[in-house]
Amino acid sequence: MRLLDGKTVLVTGAGAGIGAGVARVCHREGANVAISDIDSAAADRLAEALGGRTVAVGCDVRRIDQLRAFVQRAVETFGRIDGLVNNAGINSIKPSLDLAEAEWDNVLSINLRSAFLLTQLACRQMLAQERPGGSIVNIASVHTAGALPASVAYDAAKWGMIGMTKSLAIELADRNLRFNAVSPGLVATQIWEDVKNAAPSHAECEAYFGRNIPIGRPIDPEEVADLVAFLLSDRSRAIVGSNLFIDGGMSSQLLSRPPFEFRQV
Repeated sequence: MRLLDGKTVLVTGAGAGIGAGVARVCHREGANVAISDIDSAAADRLAEALGGRTVAVGCDVRRIDQLRAFVQRAVETFGRIDGLVNNAGINSIKPSLDLAEAEWDNVLSINLRSAFLLTQLACRQMLAQERPGGSIVNIASVHTAGALPASVAYDAAKWGMIGMTKSLAIELADRNLRFNAVSPGLVATQIWEDVKNAAPSHAECEAYFGRNIPIGRPIDPEEVADLVAFLLSDRSRAIVGSNLFIDGGMSSQLLSRPPFEFRQV
């Protein structure tokens, strides 16, 4: 039996990157998958590629009416909701003293506010249906173990995601609703391509990160998705309120790896 046979899972920001990987793995594991993305064409392409047991919805997660429409479409199509993956988010790199109010608000609205509002909508449905309950997985970041300069809005949102996860987990555990967070490190998505393009050379950039990620490479989106699918499944039923790192060892490394080998003394 597959991990998610008979379950319906909603995934935001699923047109590309981690979200698309989550949608693919959940579908592979037997779930009905409702895909949302602000790029409706990208959501449609993924749904078409996956085939049956999918529905795609264009959704700007900043808009509560569109979040409601996403939940409604999923329920109309599949009859219930068993899992939610709050993945939609944007990166933000700008010196803190230059960050405009509107930029702060936009990052927090997409990366945190939307996750809470969609969680409210989905959980109300989960509790109202026959066999009430479900699993919610929030995609956070290795930034919840440490920070980078000029990432204040992004870091605030991701730390907020952890606080929200833990608070909801203890509040609603006795109603058969589980909440957990997953914190990826560097993942091979478009952001990784942007980082390489901004470096003096791709080779130099890849060598630097290869030295400073203990496993020597970025994480594949579907590796993140395998963990998410497990947390959505009944096999993880005793995991509640956790923040699980999938970062190739980044958060366990005290300092950047030195460009030399230590000798025995």
